[in-house]
Amino acid sequence: MTQESIRIGVDLGGTKIEAIALDFSGEILARRRVATPSQDYDEIIRAVAALVRDMELETERRGTVGVGAPGSISTHTGLAKGSNTQVVNGRPLDADLSQALSRPVRVENDANCFALSEAVDGAGQGARVVFGVILGTGVGGGVVVDGKVLTGRNRIAGEWGHTPLPWMTPEEYPGARCFCGHDGCVETFLSGPGLSREYARRAGAAATGQEITQRAERGEAAALAALDAYQDRLARALAMVIDVLDPDVIALGGGVSNIERLYAGLRERVAKHAFTDALDTRILRNRHGDSGGVRGAAWLWR
Repeated sequence: MTQESIRIGVDLGGTKIEAIALDFSGEILARRRVATPSQDYDEIIRAVAALVRDMELETERRGTVGVGAPGSISTHTGLAKGSNTQVVNGRPLDADLSQALSRPVRVENDANCFALSEAVDGAGQGARVVFGVILGTGVGGGVVVDGKVLTGRNRIAGEWGHTPLPWMTPEEYPGARCFCGHDGCVETFLSGPGLSREYARRAGAAATGQEITQRAERGEAAALAALDAYQDRLARALAMVIDVLDPDVIALGGGVSNIERLYAGLRERVAKHAFTDALDTRILRNRHGDSGGVRGAAWLWR
């Protein structure tokens, strides 16, 4: 094998682990995924190491390794924290992976990896400051400046999901209780469950995001109203990010970002709230879809 001639990215998710091998131009050379042994930390380490070796055997090249995972590595303890795969928390994930693979391994938050992917060769390609947004089961975000992830002093840069929804109406206040212990976090409004909760409030029945979208296409009033309320809240929350960070591009990702109806008129709504006379920030759908996180993990060694 030639010395580190490819970049290998690993997306360590709660249900699956995916690995990808990229050449230096970003072309996909190999891809594989396995189920996550979510109850066994040692098995997770072995599974990641096996996938990396599979990438190298298939390409006959050695690679650098980056891993995207929920949560982060504590700057105080060096241990993983905040992962929804509970057995990872409190363990030296990056050190154990480095030992298993006999090379340095870079571990980064999965939302940061998504943002990096979109900044390098996605929706934010060529932009100096990119804010990557995850709208899914939860709400996350990542910041990339000049092609590098900005993690912040506490490694929480981009965690807009755990800020309050701005400019709440009396009907919205105080908002639902978030798992972080606060009320009214952006995540409680803009996650997939938040959209479903808004629809249930209006329709008196439960529905998934996909079902809500289908019902809106058929003209159902409750579905249309729920999506309109969601877009309005998304616009307010993004305006807050723009006021603080002022990015060149905001790239939207996660399952909820696939709802086409959210994009029509979104930028105009954001402009009404952002503290500027003319909004130049581009708000775009992601380019790489579900591959954003694993591609971004590979780009950690860029």
